Amino acid sequence: MKIIKNGWDFFQDQILGMHWLKDLIGKLLVKAGLGEGRFPGEFLHFFLYDIIKIFVLLAVLIFVISYIQSYFPPEKSRKIMGRFHGIWANLIGALLGTVTPFCSCSSIPIFMGFTSAGLPLGVTFSFLISSPMVDLGSLVLLMSVFGGKIAFAYVIVGLVIAVIGGTIIERLHMEDQVADFIRQAPNVEVASPSLTIADRMDYAKNQVVVTVKKVAPYIVVGVIIGAAIHNLIPEYIVRSILGKQTWYAVPLATAVGVPMYADIFGTIPVAESLLAKGAGLGTILSFMMAVTTLSLPSMVMLSKAIKKKLLGTFIGIVCIGIIIVGYGFNMIIYITRGDRKMQIDYEKYARIFKVMSDPKRLKIIDMLSEGELCACKILEEFHITQPTLSHDMKLMCDLGIVKARKEGKWMQYSLDIDVMN
Repeated sequence: MKIIKNGWDFFQDQILGMHWLKDLIGKLLVKAGLGEGRFPGEFLHFFLYDIIKIFVLLAVLIFVISYIQSYFPPEKSRKIMGRFHGIWANLIGALLGTVTPFCSCSSIPIFMGFTSAGLPLGVTFSFLISSPMVDLGSLVLLMSVFGGKIAFAYVIVGLVIAVIGGTIIERLHMEDQVADFIRQAPNVEVASPSLTIADRMDYAKNQVVVTVKKVAPYIVVGVIIGAAIHNLIPEYIVRSILGKQTWYAVPLATAVGVPMYADIFGTIPVAESLLAKGAGLGTILSFMMAVTTLSLPSMVMLSKAIKKKLLGTFIGIVCIGIIIVGYGFNMIIYITRGDRKMQIDYEKYARIFKVMSDPKRLKIIDMLSEGELCACKILEEFHITQPTLSHDMKLMCDLGIVKARKEGKWMQYSLDIDVMN
């Protein structure tokens, strides 16, 4: 079991997370005189690391997924979904959405084709919800940033929203709310061409070029925003607005995400920075789902295919589902951590009070209460050597009151707010 765990940790940290790249960029910036602890250096470190990592993973993922997609052209997908009925049909529609286009605007034409071909409305809406929200690429990229548990949780709740949303729409019998030109379109079957392995490889390569060109601006903007949040916005501001105990954080994140137009690859850098600054996990997931599923441009396009009543119903169902998911995740985290708080370890608290009785360490804690700091910044406030500081920080890290992570050659320290509270 230990070998499997070590192998998984290496895959997640070094292959998906590319921590080696993070360390390499940090060392190069230090040599260039832009070391950690100074604004340009930290900003550039975040920007370069995330840009390179996301584009490399994106290119590989799109190639693999597009190769898989070549086996599921729209006509074949329609036939597969047509074999199932009831909630199983909705589930198949949602699952097929995971191997289809990477943004909502690309999913709508396929949704229109499925609907005009006579597939049940609920099934096509399950596909429409899951296609931009959940895909294999998002699963892998989420794992590279947030870890396997959060990535799988995001995918599972996304599929649940897609299945439930499609089922509710089907039960409402709103077929008359589909635009006439779609309902009256002739059902013409087009034979899928037989592709060789070389054809599929060429298709996958072409999809890499087309998709990267399409999403590149959103990724760059997302990484810039993420770097700005990471380096410029104090932690207490993010916690006060988007913390898991702020009741309005989830609907606010959902409402802010709807007008935006981006795919999940562009939202991940922003989500990464918000999570590091103390935003609730459920709040972040709600923001990502709203951006990818209910973007304003895609809703404008969808309004040409369905009437206002069905469009409003679709938006309402998805928004309610996203908000429930957000509150649910925040509540689960709050309850699990609350249970740990009830089990008071007096010996541990005695050790914490002993460590904090040192005036120097109290001042460090006061400094960290304003947000994450580089070790170099802390050293500037004291006439001590780096080994002495490392000793003090190790004591506080071992007790769990301070969290540490390495960027380049410097350690970054922050308070564990839950323990301190």
